[in-house]
Amino acid sequence: MSKVALAVKLPAAAGKGNELAAAMEEALDHVRQESGTRYYILHADTSNPDILWMYEMYDSQADLDAHMGADWFKQLGPKLAPLFGGAPEFHFLRPIAGKGL
Repeated sequence: MSKVALAVKLPAAAGKGNELAAAMEEALDHVRQESGTRYYILHADTSNPDILWMYEMYDSQADLDAHMGADWFKQLGPKLAPLFGGAPEFHFLRPIAGKGL
Protein backbone atom coordinates (compact mmCIF):
# COMPACT_ATOMS: atom_id res chain seq x y z
CA MET A 1 0.00 0.00 0.00
CA SER A 2 1.45 3.36 -0.99
CA LYS A 3 -0.92 5.58 1.01
CA VAL A 4 0.57 7.92 3.60
CA ALA A 5 -1.14 9.62 6.53
CA LEU A 6 -0.57 12.21 9.22
CA ALA A 7 -2.01 13.03 12.58
CA VAL A 8 -1.33 16.68 13.36
CA LYS A 9 -1.83 18.26 16.78
CA LEU A 10 -2.75 21.93 16.45
CA PRO A 11 -2.42 23.77 19.79
CA ALA A 12 -4.39 27.00 19.76
CA ALA A 13 -3.55 29.97 21.96
CA ALA A 14 -5.65 30.11 25.12
CA GLY A 15 -9.28 30.70 24.19
CA LYS A 16 -8.56 30.64 20.42
CA GLY A 17 -9.58 27.06 19.58
CA ASN A 18 -12.81 28.06 17.85
CA GLU A 19 -11.06 30.81 15.90
CA LEU A 20 -8.36 28.40 14.75
CA ALA A 21 -10.98 25.87 13.68
CA ALA A 22 -12.81 28.54 11.67
CA ALA A 23 -9.56 29.72 10.07
CA MET A 24 -8.79 26.15 8.96
CA GLU A 25 -11.74 26.41 6.55
CA GLU A 26 -9.36 28.09 4.10
CA ALA A 27 -7.25 24.92 4.04
CA LEU A 28 -10.33 22.77 3.57
CA ASP A 29 -11.38 24.86 0.57
CA HIS A 30 -8.05 24.06 -1.10
CA VAL A 31 -7.76 20.37 -0.26
CA ARG A 32 -11.20 19.67 -1.67
CA GLN A 33 -9.55 20.31 -5.04
CA GLU A 34 -6.54 18.01 -4.47
CA SER A 35 -7.10 14.75 -6.31
CA GLY A 36 -4.63 12.75 -4.19
CA THR A 37 -6.02 13.83 -0.81
CA ARG A 38 -8.27 11.07 0.55
CA TYR A 39 -8.96 12.43 4.05
CA TYR A 40 -8.41 15.86 5.57
CA ILE A 41 -10.48 15.87 8.73
CA LEU A 42 -10.34 18.47 11.48
CA HIS A 43 -11.19 17.25 14.99
CA ALA A 44 -11.80 19.02 18.29
CA ASP A 45 -10.08 17.51 21.32
CA THR A 46 -12.83 16.53 23.76
CA SER A 47 -10.69 17.28 26.81
CA ASN A 48 -9.25 20.67 25.75
CA PRO A 49 -11.10 23.17 23.53
CA ASP A 50 -7.80 24.78 22.54
CA ILE A 51 -6.38 21.61 20.98
CA LEU A 52 -7.38 20.59 17.47
CA TRP A 53 -6.31 17.46 15.61
CA MET A 54 -6.07 16.96 11.88
CA TYR A 55 -6.13 13.52 10.30
CA GLU A 56 -4.87 13.41 6.74
CA MET A 57 -4.43 10.60 4.23
CA TYR A 58 -2.94 10.82 0.76
CA ASP A 59 -2.77 8.34 -2.11
CA SER A 60 1.02 8.59 -2.21
CA GLN A 61 4.04 10.41 -0.82
CA ALA A 62 4.04 12.52 -4.00
CA ASP A 63 0.50 13.68 -3.21
CA LEU A 64 1.51 14.62 0.34
CA ASP A 65 4.57 16.45 -1.01
CA ALA A 66 2.38 18.36 -3.49
CA HIS A 67 0.00 19.33 -0.67
CA MET A 68 2.75 20.55 1.65
CA GLY A 69 4.56 22.32 -1.18
CA ALA A 70 1.51 24.15 -2.50
CA ASP A 71 1.66 27.94 -2.51
CA TRP A 72 -1.60 28.20 -0.57
CA PHE A 73 -0.16 25.93 2.17
CA LYS A 74 2.94 28.10 2.50
CA GLN A 75 0.80 31.26 2.72
CA LEU A 76 -1.60 29.82 5.28
CA GLY A 77 0.98 29.43 8.07
CA PRO A 78 1.59 33.15 8.64
CA LYS A 79 -2.18 33.79 8.63
CA LEU A 80 -2.73 31.17 11.33
CA ALA A 81 0.35 32.01 13.41
CA PRO A 82 -1.42 34.48 15.76
CA LEU A 83 -3.96 31.77 16.66
CA PHE A 84 -1.40 29.14 17.67
CA GLY A 85 -0.31 28.53 21.25
CA GLY A 86 2.63 26.40 20.16
CA ALA A 87 4.08 24.66 17.13
CA PRO A 88 1.95 22.07 15.35
CA GLU A 89 3.12 18.50 15.97
CA PHE A 90 3.29 16.37 12.82
CA HIS A 91 3.09 12.58 13.26
CA PHE A 92 3.72 10.78 9.96
CA LEU A 93 1.94 7.44 9.64
CA ARG A 94 1.84 4.45 7.31
CA PRO A 95 -1.66 2.97 6.96
CA ILE A 96 -1.63 -0.80 7.32
CA ALA A 97 -5.24 -1.96 7.15
CA GLY A 98 -8.75 -0.74 7.80
CA LYS A 99 -12.15 0.07 6.41
CA GLY A 100 -12.03 2.62 3.63
CA LEU A 101 -8.51 1.87 2.47
